[in-house]
Amino acid sequence: MLLIPQTADTTYGVPYADAESPGNSDQSATLIHMHPSVLVTGGAGFIGSHVVRRFVDHGSSVTILDDLSSGKLANLPEGVTFVEDDIRSTSAARLVREGAFDVICHLAAQIDVRKSVEDPAYDVAVNIGGSLNLLEAMRQSGKKTTRFIFSSTGGALYGDVETLPTPEDFPKDPQSPYGNAKLSVELYLGYYARVHGLDTVALRYGNVYGPRQDSHGEAGVVAIFCERVLAGRKLTVFGDGMQTRDYVYVADVANANFLAATRSLPPAGPLDSRSFNIGTGVETTVVELAELIRDASGTMPVIEHAPERAGEVRRSVLLASKAKRVLGWTPRMSIADGIGETFRWFADERDSVASTT
Repeated sequence: MLLIPQTADTTYGVPYADAESPGNSDQSATLIHMHPSVLVTGGAGFIGSHVVRRFVDHGSSVTILDDLSSGKLANLPEGVTFVEDDIRSTSAARLVREGAFDVICHLAAQIDVRKSVEDPAYDVAVNIGGSLNLLEAMRQSGKKTTRFIFSSTGGALYGDVETLPTPEDFPKDPQSPYGNAKLSVELYLGYYARVHGLDTVALRYGNVYGPRQDSHGEAGVVAIFCERVLAGRKLTVFGDGMQTRDYVYVADVANANFLAATRSLPPAGPLDSRSFNIGTGVETTVVELAELIRDASGTMPVIEHAPERAGEVRRSVLLASKAKRVLGWTPRMSIADGIGETFRWFADERDSVASTT
């Protein structure tokens, strides 16, 4: 166990002051925790580190559980407790069982869709087995007031649909082992809530982007495009580039976790009853995204087209009115402003590396 001493990095985007946080004026969104004790699994990663920062800024005590397979200690703010471990381990289960946390934000996962196709057994072991390890430990702790917030997926859960924006109760049709695993965990959340009385929530993200996103491996297209522009390389667009996604800024996603942790929720019921889409409701094509990054950079990168990738979802956009109604959550960052903030972060990171070499 390690107490992180370093100073946090520069804040990109507008921080969420609690008095201004969406939903705080909604009297139906009752606070259940003022300053919760929080465990964030995967908290050293891209989204997880922003979730950590959101709780730290609120004054919460935060512990991070991360195996550092993709996360970085440099992503963490000062004053948090860090535990390097695997979510499948007995020691991770013991941390959950004995930690007396008010909130567990579960973001640790195998996130590579292609890897889930190549090795579905590994995907199951981490994404289902690791989640069940934590849920079982939570059940064994006997602390029924702990809220377990699971980071699920919007695009990979619904598949290629015609109902757009897609609501939570739309039929599920995952097209990959990764999507199947996310859906399976959501079903287990319902089981643990109904049978064992656990307090569980699922947040179904759109395409999350923003500062600290890794441009290597299974990275989002925003991070890849930013790095390519800064390196003076071409932007590769697969197919005609008219595929659409719901791009949601990472700070907005972090705030969704905070609101899901601190607001009273309806009783647990069937699948979807405590699941919330976290998206903007705005479709953005890959071509439009490339143009936004070009505008943010002030350059004119060459856009080249490659053959369309088989099995790729054509259109994806989430209806997030339920999150607004129940959690008081709305996205605050527009796609244009979010791309500008993200590109600036990548540019600053590149300059920082250059200055130390």
